[in-house]
Amino acid sequence: MSKEIISRAENYSQWYNDIIKKAGLAENSPVRGCMVIKPNGFAVWEKMQAALDKMFKDTGHVNAYFPLFIPKSFFSKEASHVEGFAKECAVVTHYRLKNAEDGSGVVVDETAKLEEELIVRPTSETIIWDTYRNWIQSYRDLPILINQWANVVRWEMRTRLFLRTTEFLWQEGHTAHATRDEAIEETEKMLNVYTEFAEKFMAIPVLRGIKTPNERFAGAEETYCIEALMQDGKALQAGTSHFLGQNFAKAFDVKFTNKEGKSDYVWASSWGVSTRLMGALIMAHSDDKGFVVPPKLAPIQVVIIPIHKTEAELETINLKVKEIKQSLEKKGISVKYDNDESQKPGWKFAEYELKGIPLRIAIGPRDIQNNTLEIARRDTLEKATYQQDDIANKVLNLLENIQANLYQKALDFRENNTFHANTWDEFVDIIENKGGFVYAHWDGTDETEQKIKELTKATIRCIPLDCKEENGLCILTGKPSSRRVVFAKAY
Repeated sequence: MSKEIISRAENYSQWYNDIIKKAGLAENSPVRGCMVIKPNGFAVWEKMQAALDKMFKDTGHVNAYFPLFIPKSFFSKEASHVEGFAKECAVVTHYRLKNAEDGSGVVVDETAKLEEELIVRPTSETIIWDTYRNWIQSYRDLPILINQWANVVRWEMRTRLFLRTTEFLWQEGHTAHATRDEAIEETEKMLNVYTEFAEKFMAIPVLRGIKTPNERFAGAEETYCIEALMQDGKALQAGTSHFLGQNFAKAFDVKFTNKEGKSDYVWASSWGVSTRLMGALIMAHSDDKGFVVPPKLAPIQVVIIPIHKTEAELETINLKVKEIKQSLEKKGISVKYDNDESQKPGWKFAEYELKGIPLRIAIGPRDIQNNTLEIARRDTLEKATYQQDDIANKVLNLLENIQANLYQKALDFRENNTFHANTWDEFVDIIENKGGFVYAHWDGTDETEQKIKELTKATIRCIPLDCKEENGLCILTGKPSSRRVVFAKAY
């Protein structure tokens, strides 16, 4: 298979697909709109899972699992929720009784209609809050802090690997609290967890903000989000945390007796990130040579490749590499030694560059003699010769440097592609010719928000949490505005 990847400048969309295909991350499945996540891609997702799972547990959450199938009647209990998901739901209406032959060898399927149709889980608020009704009676039963790792199905007409598929993997947290303040505190806490994960593990800077009512999660009182900027100047929603108020508690009659002995409805939050983060990782860091993985999420952080001509040279290198590999692994560094003789070193260099291994070490007979190693960085493609002495700490420092450099590079890109627009013409020019994040005034109405989207395809990504009040005029209507919001074209 050719390793060549089309350049970002030539065709960004094709470049994205080439990375996924040729780095062995995922592929389309026989089921329309669904994907097969291949071992290389799933290994990165597992690293994401492990990091997030620890962060959830460190903040007091526990994991559980709830059914894939949800009774259709549950969705009708929360009006805005059913309206928000109605067009995306997959519905089970029948089940198979048996297979039978009709005498001619033809298999006949006999089916029966379900008494109540079942929704294939698009999100789990309804089934979980029906369950919580049985778990909560008193303030002593609160808070409930539960997360689940699961798959969900949202029927999509236009799909794209990782970014938008009919079935995808995610985690969804669902918490129950005694007071409004506790639920809001939880919602904001998890937004901060997502921010820390995106910036410290994914090396992607994000904007923290609140969604407009028009973009709010169906059934939420407030939706908080983190927004990232991709290399083509489009935004990607990288995580959401929702303050649900008492909406689902009222819909499913989840009450508790508070400390004063009075009955009240429970307060709630929900929050989630998905395999969409894989798409963000690809588009934020990768280059025209292939996938680029931040060291903290790289399943293999270092690959060692021997350079030799004879079996005797290989045997000598093998002994030295065993020693080096052990020293690296003692520092918690994941290492692969590729001494497979079926492929030449040049092919291996290109292969591991394509797959995004952060560091590549080459070692040959001359290095054995000189006590040296050649180390190549994936982020900058720079190569340098290092003494083998204290190599584990040198490699550790390089990995930390790569992690920091990827973040700084992404931050610089975002800052260079963040603009302020004060007039409609200025706004349109930036959106159409530059892209990026655009801070602009908006009059606060749904009508204006929708009209701007119709005219430019740009949406309000968020109302930034750190945005200061600033009197101005809406870019479209000229009506007064008290602060800027962030617009961008988005995935």
